[in-house]
Amino acid sequence: MSQPRRAIQRIYVVYLLLFALAIAVVVRISVIQFAEREYWEQRAQNQSRQLKTIDAVRGNIYTRDGSLLATSIPRYEIRFDPNTSAITNEVFRNNVDSLSYQLSKLFPHKSAREWKQQLAEARANGERYHLIARRANYTELKRLRAFPIFRKGRYKGGLIYTQRNKRELPFQILAARTIGYHKENVRPVGLEGAYDAVLRGVSGRRLMQKIAGGVWMPVGDENEIEPEDGADIISTIDLNIQDVAENALMEQLQKHNADHGCVVLMEVQTGEVRAIANLTRNDDGSYWERYNYAVGESTEPGSTFKLASLIAAMEDGYVTPGDSVETGKGVFQFYDRKMYDSRKGGHGKITVQHAFEVSSNIGIAKIIQQHYGKNPQRFIDRLYKMNLHQPLQLEIFGEGKPRIKRADDPSWSGISLPWISHGYEVSHTPLQILAFYNAVANNGKLVKPLFAREIRRLGKSVKELKPVVLNPAICSQKTVAYARRMLEGVVENGTASNLRNAHYKIAGKTGTAQIYNAKYGYKYDSQVSYQASFVGYFPADKPRYSCIVVVNAPSNNVYYGNLVAGPIFKEIADKVYATSLDMHDELPVLALPKGKIRLPVGRHGHAKSLYAVYDFLGIPYTRRGDDALWLHIQTGAEKVLASGRRIREGEIPNVVGMDLRDALYIMENLGLDVTFSGAGFIKEQQPAGGTPLRDVQRVNLRLDA
Repeated sequence: MSQPRRAIQRIYVVYLLLFALAIAVVVRISVIQFAEREYWEQRAQNQSRQLKTIDAVRGNIYTRDGSLLATSIPRYEIRFDPNTSAITNEVFRNNVDSLSYQLSKLFPHKSAREWKQQLAEARANGERYHLIARRANYTELKRLRAFPIFRKGRYKGGLIYTQRNKRELPFQILAARTIGYHKENVRPVGLEGAYDAVLRGVSGRRLMQKIAGGVWMPVGDENEIEPEDGADIISTIDLNIQDVAENALMEQLQKHNADHGCVVLMEVQTGEVRAIANLTRNDDGSYWERYNYAVGESTEPGSTFKLASLIAAMEDGYVTPGDSVETGKGVFQFYDRKMYDSRKGGHGKITVQHAFEVSSNIGIAKIIQQHYGKNPQRFIDRLYKMNLHQPLQLEIFGEGKPRIKRADDPSWSGISLPWISHGYEVSHTPLQILAFYNAVANNGKLVKPLFAREIRRLGKSVKELKPVVLNPAICSQKTVAYARRMLEGVVENGTASNLRNAHYKIAGKTGTAQIYNAKYGYKYDSQVSYQASFVGYFPADKPRYSCIVVVNAPSNNVYYGNLVAGPIFKEIADKVYATSLDMHDELPVLALPKGKIRLPVGRHGHAKSLYAVYDFLGIPYTRRGDDALWLHIQTGAEKVLASGRRIREGEIPNVVGMDLRDALYIMENLGLDVTFSGAGFIKEQQPAGGTPLRDVQRVNLRLDA
């Protein structure tokens, strides 16, 4: 056989194979198209449809008095299905102009003409999920739902919206780090993290279908599982005190050009944290809440630790505040290290009480070295019994670990005991030091600091968070009394005498510690940085609140605790004392003869408010007639006569004799404009009471004392 013939045969074979393959493909397509059509359509639909998670609305965080600290603001992605079967050509043609006009008013970045063109193109292109707005608020959504076409709803009007929530802090910087945050794939911090399981709620599910462009579109409501919104947290924060604390700290940090600082105010008996501020200096010199130093920064506390040292010595019976200690001339050598007192020339021989008041390093160190030098572990054990080596078990993540090493620690040396005695070679967070001082104010009872007091769902209490006692008695009552006397002496006679107050007593301790750096030690570039602090409680005789202030690295050559941290403490304490009536002594009430009792001049007004005032002040009164919302008051010789004051429908009410607040409430609820002049109570109104309401739009009020 010739070569050409063989080549032709091979070509025929290839053609036959290709033809057979084509027949097979056609057959398979036919099978898929007709016999297996339903099966493959179902698979395609299943692959393009998925159950997607619907996030629940995260619960709110409130202050103790109900102000909003953190909330989730809903934002809506608005889509339009212009090709839903209910929107016929006639419906679209008759309504698109008015719809476009309304959209241009709500979203003016496009004109009515541009909106009309966009909607028409979306319909012509067969779009089923056309974007209208990506981040509309609820007010905008509410208006959209009333627009032409859209007002018919999702299926007949093609309006589709998906809710997404954004977390916001209405008061921004205030307690921001303690409130914390919750982000995907990042460990949550603050109250947001501590109560995440409560706040986040239960997610729902929604069937979604992928359409052109990879966009997921909701498919019907019948397959939707509604999410369960999160519960609310009522924090212990007092907004007014928090504001004072934040501003006082900010002012001192700026004044002393400090690196960072913190302040915490805590209720003595319960451990509720009423205010907590943490500020860090930014590169531009401004300050912001970036890290919770009060909770997380563990440093050598310095002189504020001297209280623990003396409590240990007094509890073991070695000293009392009246005993004497020789402090010498302000310099004393322990082994190969010299210890200094801040006062040049020293204090000589003084009492233990005075050594604490003037914060003598040498005095405290000599006491501890003398009585525990042969058995330093006994001193450490006494500190352990006061829980100073244990974390506070805070609900907020990130608590710094306290450190008090044992006497058998490899790093223990001959100078460890005297240096520990005045706050070095140990480390604590500001909150741990505060909790210890709070225990002294609380008659020895150590309580856990609390940041939340209640969990609520839909306004109803789910759980109340009670105080937690960590140690019922850190020492004996006798030692507590000694310690409190010494702390009062610091303010009355010692390093914090600049905090003395004529109205109430403060008890506390100043602290000035050199800052240790793991790389450079206590000096960097021949410079020493300091940490200034003050911790204490007030009023000293009946402790109600404890407070700590810590300022890190002030850099304007002023670094002592009484001058840098003390003023912050005093400003907060003054504000709290001034606004807390229950902290003031009651004035004596003088009994007067029955005929001499003076009753208040009658003022008309809101019944519930007036009755509450009379009950609180013990003013006798008689109710005349049935209960009414408003009262007419007459002052008799021995009691007040309260009569109901009716507001007749269709008439201008008579508000003469009321205060302005009540008068405005009544008039404005009737839809009337009100103008007023003067001060005091309503003396005259125009038009007069009883004038037909239909004839009046504005009421003029004249006030006089």
